[in-house]
Amino acid sequence: MTSAASSLTALPTALLGGLSPDQFMRRHWQKKPLLIRRALGDQVPPPVERAQLFAMAGDAAVESRLIVKQGDAWSLRHGPFKRSVLPPLKQAGWTLLVQGLDLHLPAAHELLRRFRFVPDARLDDVMVSWASDGGGVGPHVDSYDVFLLQISGQRRWRIGHQRDLSLVPDMPLKILSHFEPQEEHLLGPGDMLYLPPRWAHDGVAVGGDCMTVSVGFRSPQRGALAAELLQRMAEASEDETLYRDPSQAATATPGAMPAGLQAFAQDALQRLVADSHSLACALGEVMTEPKPRVWFDEPQVAWRPGRVTLDRRTRMMYDKRHVFINGESFRASGADARLMHHLADRRELTEQQIRRASADAQALLKDWFEAGWLQLAHD
Repeated sequence: MTSAASSLTALPTALLGGLSPDQFMRRHWQKKPLLIRRALGDQVPPPVERAQLFAMAGDAAVESRLIVKQGDAWSLRHGPFKRSVLPPLKQAGWTLLVQGLDLHLPAAHELLRRFRFVPDARLDDVMVSWASDGGGVGPHVDSYDVFLLQISGQRRWRIGHQRDLSLVPDMPLKILSHFEPQEEHLLGPGDMLYLPPRWAHDGVAVGGDCMTVSVGFRSPQRGALAAELLQRMAEASEDETLYRDPSQAATATPGAMPAGLQAFAQDALQRLVADSHSLACALGEVMTEPKPRVWFDEPQVAWRPGRVTLDRRTRMMYDKRHVFINGESFRASGADARLMHHLADRRELTEQQIRRASADAQALLKDWFEAGWLQLAHD
C-alpha cells in the first residue's frame, strides 16, 4: 500500500464513530462490538424503497426469505414471492430479507464501497431486512463480521458474548435456546452496530416499517476452501503421470490397499500444493468467482479508449504476480501490473491511463468491456 493510500485509513470518519479505519481494525475488528450513533447522519437515503424491495423479492434472480413469528412458532420460506404472498404491513412479527442488493442496485453497491477499508476478499454483500412491528429472526450467532445499519424505523438490539450456542430443536431457524444478552441498544435511522463473529444478537423491530441494512463479510471455511483450491489446481494440472507397479507381487489379500498406491497418492497431493504459482492462481480465481446468480450484460456501444469503471458485479483482486477478475487469472508485471492494481483498488481508470497502457493491457481491457465486466463511464 502506498503512503498516500495509507494516510486515508488514518483519517477519522463518522462512519466509524470518529475512529479512523486503522483504529477500528486495531481495536474492534474480530474483537469487540462497536455502537456508532449517526454513522450516516440523521437523514439516510435508503438504498431501496419498500415497494421496490418487495418487487425484487418476486424476482427469481434475487435471493429472498420470508420469516414469520406467531407466538413461539417460527416459519421460514424462500422466494421468489408474489406481493400477494407477503403478509399485510400491519401484521406484527414478520420480516422480509433480500440478499445481494449490491449486485442489483447502484446505491447499495456504493454503500458497500464505504467499507473497503477491509480487503475486497473479505467483503460479501449488502442484505436488506424489512420488518413489521416485532419482526426479527430470533437470537442467533453468525460466523462472520457484520455491520447493522438502521435505515428507517427503529430496531432494538440485544447482544451478548456467550459460550452456550445450543439451538432450539425442531426450528426452521438457528435460534439460540439460552440467549444471555449483556447489552441492549435501540437504533434509529443512521445508527449502526458492528458485531464480530460469534457474538449472539437479537434484533426486533419497534413500531414497524423497520428497514435495516446488513453489510456482511466472507469467512471461508478452511476445509471447504482447501477442497475448492485442490479441485481448481487439479483441473489446471498437466501432470499425466500414471501409477506403475512393476514390482507388485501376487497377493492373497486383494482387498488391501497397496502401499505403493498410497505413496503415489500422497506424492501427487504434495506436488500439487507445492506449486506456489498454481496455488496463487487458484486462490485468486476462487475469491473472485462471481456468485451463482450473477450474469453480465453485453455492451450496447462499441469499445473506445475512455474512462472506464468496473461493473458493480465484477470482483477484481491481485497479488504480487497476478491479476484476478471474475474467476480468471492473468500474469502481470511492471507498468501493466500497476495499472491493473489501480483498477482493482479504485474500480476505475481514466482515458489518459488507458491511452498510456501497453497494447496487451488495452486488448485485455477491451475483452473485459465486451464481456460486460467493465463499462465506459458517462462523464
